[in-house]
Amino acid sequence: MPHSAPLSYDVILIGAGPAGAACALALRHSGLRVALLDKARFPRDKVCGDAIPGPALKALRKLSETFYEELRALQPRADTQTSRLVAPDGGEARVQWQLPTFSSPRQHFDHHLLNLVRRHTSTVILENYAVRDVHTDAHHATVLPADGSAPLTAALVIGCDGANSVAARKLLPRPVDRNYNCAAVRAYYRGIQGTDEQTTEFFFLKEYLAGYLWIFPVGDGTCNVGFGMVSDQIAAGQVNLRDTMLELLGRHPELAPRFARAEQLTPVVGFGLPLGGTPRPISGPRFLLCGDAASLIDPLQGHGIDTAIESGILAAAQVQRCFAKQEFGAAFVQQYDREVEENIGRKLTRSYRLMRFFADKPWVVNAGFRVARQPLVKKWLLKLVG
Repeated sequence: MPHSAPLSYDVILIGAGPAGAACALALRHSGLRVALLDKARFPRDKVCGDAIPGPALKALRKLSETFYEELRALQPRADTQTSRLVAPDGGEARVQWQLPTFSSPRQHFDHHLLNLVRRHTSTVILENYAVRDVHTDAHHATVLPADGSAPLTAALVIGCDGANSVAARKLLPRPVDRNYNCAAVRAYYRGIQGTDEQTTEFFFLKEYLAGYLWIFPVGDGTCNVGFGMVSDQIAAGQVNLRDTMLELLGRHPELAPRFARAEQLTPVVGFGLPLGGTPRPISGPRFLLCGDAASLIDPLQGHGIDTAIESGILAAAQVQRCFAKQEFGAAFVQQYDREVEENIGRKLTRSYRLMRFFADKPWVVNAGFRVARQPLVKKWLLKLVG
């Protein structure tokens, strides 16, 4: 930690990914002393599908047109206009996206977002700052670093530290529920035949309906290729995600010829996605959780960057309410839970129910793809799943 960095703040944000960065940006005019901590030094890789959904950009645009324009200039990236969805029987449907959407490796996107915080806020950014413990009492929140140096204190701590959140484990411990957790693997490829930089692809498979395989162009001729499933189905079928993905790329009637001469650029690596869709506490005395730490991954589509940014902005609003009233207790901060449920949680619950409905009904999925080609039905489905 830099010698000039103070040990006490008004707000400490743990995790400098999309949720933490968005919260810092939303607090830029608050006058509060804000610290943003991350265990890594940026730029750093973040294992993910790399799709940046339109609502994420829309939320940042509401904060500042400048933020939006600077993110739209990010390179490398692939602007997404269409998604191609392939049914278990090989039928397909195509979706034209209305909001600006793109894919870019998280190594670049997250670094670009953090640089917005550097340029546009007075936030103290502490990289290579691993957190060992977090606790709160009636007077303040305390963050203990892993290296044994002096702890940091603040009136509020915001856990934005991802799927394996230290803040969530220490402040709201609960067992992992495989029914509300997804696991996935991804690798980068170049030279896949038949790809279109403006089209993302989703393959739904008869044997693995509680998930999908994806191909997302991310710019410079590179694609993020991955495969994910709900964890209870992985356990029930004893599915090895890495082996299954590679086997699908080698035998699937469409994928095999397209990948025959493709170059795998990186190893296949895995990550976890805590799914939304069930009401659960995401706050307590002197703390809030955002993004993956609050289990806000969309169960149907598998993305969480938009909900991370949206929850970070909602957390910033709650922070300012807390300081305006000098109220930091559990009852007062629960307003944040209600705001997240109203703006994010209800949609995730609907997505979870749809995902579970389709998970063991390949015939319904196949029929749904055929029906979805009708313009009016497609419009209704887009509204339903967002």
